[in-house]
Amino acid sequence: MSGIHHFVPVVHGGDAVGRHTLRLRDATRDRGFESNIYVDVVEDETKADTIPVVEYAATAGRGDVAVYQFATASYMAPWLAGRGETLVVNYHNITPPDLLAPWDNHLALGQLRAQGDLRLLAPRTALAVSDSAYNQAHLVEAGFAVTAVIPPSAALGTDVIAAGGNPQAPAGEVHRGARWLAVGRVAPNKALEDTIAALAVTRAHDDPEATLLIIGKPATTLYDQALHRYADELGLHGAVTFAGHASDATVAAAYARADVLVITSEHEGFCVPAVEAMSVGLPVVAFGQGALPEVLGGAGTFVSSKDPYALSTTINALLADAPRRASMTQAGLRRMASLDLASAAERFVTMLVALVESGGGTR
Repeated sequence: MSGIHHFVPVVHGGDAVGRHTLRLRDATRDRGFESNIYVDVVEDETKADTIPVVEYAATAGRGDVAVYQFATASYMAPWLAGRGETLVVNYHNITPPDLLAPWDNHLALGQLRAQGDLRLLAPRTALAVSDSAYNQAHLVEAGFAVTAVIPPSAALGTDVIAAGGNPQAPAGEVHRGARWLAVGRVAPNKALEDTIAALAVTRAHDDPEATLLIIGKPATTLYDQALHRYADELGLHGAVTFAGHASDATVAAAYARADVLVITSEHEGFCVPAVEAMSVGLPVVAFGQGALPEVLGGAGTFVSSKDPYALSTTINALLADAPRRASMTQAGLRRMASLDLASAAERFVTMLVALVESGGGTR
């Protein structure tokens, strides 16, 4: 029987692409297919779920379908382009190199290489799946003939978030200020300096005890260090907490206790934290770039400028308006229902099974 196998450079614990890949693997197995995850780099945390990609060729079966998780440059891309399996590309977006170059030229060059990989894979790909219409447009531009949009199976479930945190403060703790939250890689395209600047304005003029919790692994040391210095220079030492990479339970607790999720990214291909926030009724204030307007629909409050005074005013006005927050919560739940994330992996696998049954996987 043909297998449906998943290929990704590395599976990090708690990473959105890694979580998505694991759920696709499980959904594929649930349909009765042999399905493994092959990686370039084996991480200790996820080694029980992955196999070194060098072992695939010896076990490849006639009619296999190879699903490549595309989020960055990798030696897997040209290798898969040269093989005979039916190829499916699951595209998670490429961060524009110009957003990374001032901080890490190596990362920027990697994204340039990724853009070339995308064009290389286009003529070899039977199906390209993106997680947003915004990303789908990139696929069409790169030359992919058959594309589809299915949201990622990467968000923490509402059950995990409910189990992971209690919105009530621990005994003895009194928290008077608003609790801002930012979740995601600490990378230049996230423009976290804009969120930090807005917090400084808020503390100076409206809410002197407002705080910001930033959860995410640094993508580049220089940018991470610059953010720490910037927060200190603005007098925010102790008001901004950099939590780094965190467990699912820690992230869930942060959502449960936050008052607002703030997203000031210059570029987003989907933004999993936005849907996690909607799933638990947490208000979202976001810069309306990339796929965010599409993903949030009417469930977010958007700013067209990241002027710190304007952003601060928008956040404070929302937090002071209980009826508006309630309306956003209901809009978020409706948007979550329309995304139907619970069935996303199954919908994806249904498309993969159709490729196998049509004979498209025959080498």
